[in-house]
Amino acid sequence: MTTINDLNDKQRRTKATDMEDRLTLSNKFKMLTYALMAVGVVSFALGFVFDAERTWANYLLNNYYFVSLSIGAAFFAAIQYITQSGWSAMFKRVPEAMVAYLPFAAVFFLILYFGMHSVFEWTHHEVVSHDHILQHKSPYLNVPFFFARVVVFFAVWIILTKVLRKFSLKEDEVGGMLYFEKSEFYSKILIFVLALSFSLFSVDMLMSLEPHWFSTMFAGRSFMAGVLHASSIIALIVIILSKQGKFPLLNHSHLHDFTRYIFMSSIVWGYFNFAEFMLIWYGNIPEETSYFVHRWHGVYEILFFANIVINWGIPFLVLMPRKSSRSKLFMIPVILLLMIGQYTELYYIIWPATVHEAKFGLLEIGTFLGYAGLFSWVVGTTLTKASLVPKNHPYLEESIQHHF
Repeated sequence: MTTINDLNDKQRRTKATDMEDRLTLSNKFKMLTYALMAVGVVSFALGFVFDAERTWANYLLNNYYFVSLSIGAAFFAAIQYITQSGWSAMFKRVPEAMVAYLPFAAVFFLILYFGMHSVFEWTHHEVVSHDHILQHKSPYLNVPFFFARVVVFFAVWIILTKVLRKFSLKEDEVGGMLYFEKSEFYSKILIFVLALSFSLFSVDMLMSLEPHWFSTMFAGRSFMAGVLHASSIIALIVIILSKQGKFPLLNHSHLHDFTRYIFMSSIVWGYFNFAEFMLIWYGNIPEETSYFVHRWHGVYEILFFANIVINWGIPFLVLMPRKSSRSKLFMIPVILLLMIGQYTELYYIIWPATVHEAKFGLLEIGTFLGYAGLFSWVVGTTLTKASLVPKNHPYLEESIQHHF
């Protein structure tokens, strides 16, 4: 005999799978992304004419900003498989779409070859020839090996994420546990690959900007920054789509779990940030303290504390209470602040080492908007290529009925 609960469950599943139709991008969205990309192209063109070194610094910052979102999204998706999380099954297409940006990022980082001398001190042969430390590091810090690593990193990231995407779409076609189990297995490989390769990638792209400085905590902090901000963007995209009627079964429990990821990641990021600074301050070794000494004045000193407040303090205080962690009204401002926080953190790392003075203007705004437009276009376009809800995911029912 069919019960009322059975009917309700059937209605909920029908409501969820009604979203099998692929997302359609509005002309307004497309035009907006094209306009933003055009702003970015014009900003870069003018920047290279009037201030090439500062423009290359912007190029590096924006490239790293958005590739870290893709890597963080890949890590988020892999963790859902490994932990067999049911609550997030309905939303897995969002991190998959963010990962689709990786091939674009690969091309952009190869183009960085033409700006190496503008941002990396160790690429100047005359500097290396008079510096024993840089000579000692030259077997690792040299341009051919640098780009060999870039090619390997992106090749591995793209191949593994493409395999997981293929399994995800196959799962939609045939159902069952076969492709879910394959995805779980490859996700276990992926998280270790990401942890190691992105740590090295962050050392190459950011820490080597000041090749005399070193920190054993830097890679961990950079990796957690990617996870933190990617989790935030995933939640933001889900909320935006829900406001357009695409996730009608999104509820406060789902929002609560999204905020738990943001909350947890911000705490771990804060731990790495504090541990790095505390150990360097306590050790008081000139080779280590120089990094903070150069940044302990003017705007950079303000940014040091602002990064802590934005990326840890505000998420910690605002998202801790149960009521605010289940509310879009509180989540959206925190996520928007975290988007700013990721930018200010990278600015704090890159600008003192490359531009050597705190400059911020239309160049920075225009280039960031260009990358934001491209990233949004890639994510939106990828979301249109498959059903928004994975209809045959084995844990979809659990995601639909997720309440606590």
